[in-house]
Amino acid sequence: MPSRRYAVPHVRIFLTGATGFIGGKLATAIRARGDEVRALVRSPNKAAPLRDSGCELIEGDLRSVEPSMLDGCDGLIHSAAVYRVGVTAAEAAAMHEINVVGTERTLDAAISAGVGRIVYVSTVNTFGDTKGVVVDETYVRPADSFVSAYDETKWLAHEAARRRIEAGGLIVIAMPGLVYGPGDTSQMGEQIRSAMAGKLPYVGFPTLGVNAVHVDDVVQGILLMLDRGAIGETYVLGGELTRARDLIAAAAHAGGKRAPRFRMPTWVIRLSAPLGRTGMGSSLGIPANVGELVAATDGVTYWATDEKARTDLGYSPRSLATGMAETFRDGT
Repeated sequence: MPSRRYAVPHVRIFLTGATGFIGGKLATAIRARGDEVRALVRSPNKAAPLRDSGCELIEGDLRSVEPSMLDGCDGLIHSAAVYRVGVTAAEAAAMHEINVVGTERTLDAAISAGVGRIVYVSTVNTFGDTKGVVVDETYVRPADSFVSAYDETKWLAHEAARRRIEAGGLIVIAMPGLVYGPGDTSQMGEQIRSAMAGKLPYVGFPTLGVNAVHVDDVVQGILLMLDRGAIGETYVLGGELTRARDLIAAAAHAGGKRAPRFRMPTWVIRLSAPLGRTGMGSSLGIPANVGELVAATDGVTYWATDEKARTDLGYSPRSLATGMAETFRDGT
């Protein structure tokens, strides 16, 4: 276990997003190493697994975070966020409230409470479309280059964290790539499960470029940042640079199935736009805003290197083939 920078042998971490994909595994990992978790949950009755693991539950959401909630906490990991692409204007406004306003409120509450270390979980999407270039943490995206509401809200939240760092906030920023693994309910997670079962009929947006990273590696990286990360620094947490077609092929291979041979043309996807605004579209998995989905995925690359985390923190993610095999083994 890496050495701690804390002055006490056991620490208490305030965790947001603890009922989510990454946050739930973070809660488990923090408890497993002997530290305490105070988890912010909207409904304690629906968070029984967290309580059973020994987590302290605080009822509320990001709109209700107050400094008093963090009394006695040594650290904050803010992992809560809304992640969806292809949303309506109303959904985008709600996403802004959580991803941006909620982040500002949570970081300010932690700073006011005197929390000694804050890890804010951003995303590689903050870089936007890297246009085939592999960038690092120093990259500054072009102005007005947002491809989705998620992309924009996470950039705004990232900038909010940067402003607080400049004002003296004890913050470290994590930037995971595309996170996959057991329990992933995202749009890509659904495709991975279908490919592993041999039920994915086609690959949409095969040239989408991502840095695919297993969820357990993201958890490892966040805890390394909590223990060793330099205040004010940003660390990309990735696994393997790949394209969507190859990611899906790896998932199918892990399940012992043949990868989908058909690739859905983008123009066909665009034709489905009217269905996305109906109940039928929802049942078929067609988002309400197909135009945003195309803009955020068709030939777009979210490519960034995680060399800094490997060199500075000892971060050591698994390969895509290994990660997909373990995902299949663990029941997707």
